[in-house]
Amino acid sequence: MLVDSHCHLDFPKLSGHIEQVLESMHENGVGCAVCIGVTLEDLPRVLMLAEAWPTILASVGVHPESTGVREPTPDELVELARHPRIIAIGETGLDYYWHKDAPEWQRERFSTHIRAARAAGKPLVIHTREAAADTLRVMREEEAGEAGGVMHCFTETWPVAEAALDQGFYISLSGIVTFKNALTVREVAGRVPLDRLLVETDSPYLAPVPYRGKTNQPAYVKHVAEEIARLRGLSYQDLVDATTRNFFRLFPDARTKVPQ
Repeated sequence: MLVDSHCHLDFPKLSGHIEQVLESMHENGVGCAVCIGVTLEDLPRVLMLAEAWPTILASVGVHPESTGVREPTPDELVELARHPRIIAIGETGLDYYWHKDAPEWQRERFSTHIRAARAAGKPLVIHTREAAADTLRVMREEEAGEAGGVMHCFTETWPVAEAALDQGFYISLSGIVTFKNALTVREVAGRVPLDRLLVETDSPYLAPVPYRGKTNQPAYVKHVAEEIARLRGLSYQDLVDATTRNFFRLFPDARTKVPQ
């Protein structure tokens, strides 16, 4: 089966017709989707989906773009991560695209998540945008490699990917890899070691070709996998097998929580 390692099924564009979304997943061979937490206030909505549907798992975290929300403590994240459907800490990281002053509060929040992941023994889901150097620096300083995790929706250069890989992280690629002008991402897709690669949609955003510009959904991760297989000269099934194997290696808690 194929796994969508990062999506936002609780967002309004998808949550309003979740049964159709899950049926489309099934029809396209997508056996699992991870619904990512972005605020503590919204976590109950994420968990409601993960508890109701065996093919949905969850994470807990506060997105780096989120302002005016409750700040978590490491202990609180560790406690929340005990929920049986939560397999990761995050989405966390740094985003200087929207916060160009590189605020210290963002770096402190990121450190909080890393410390929680290490304490909980859960992998991290990391977001970085126009903040690669600081993201990698905080990861090193806080010893994020001890927890491990994934650089989600990766859009940085190959040297940044190498640096993350050196810290033991996986690289996850989204529908951006299907965009012909996304040369940097397509280069990374061809160079990441096959045993460190994941695929995702980040839905409802970033729909792949041929759905670009429309609402994305987990079923469309199939098109991400197809394009990466083509770029690497692999069969589609080999790419599916590798990325699914990688997912369960990175998130071992998931193995017993979804139908296989």
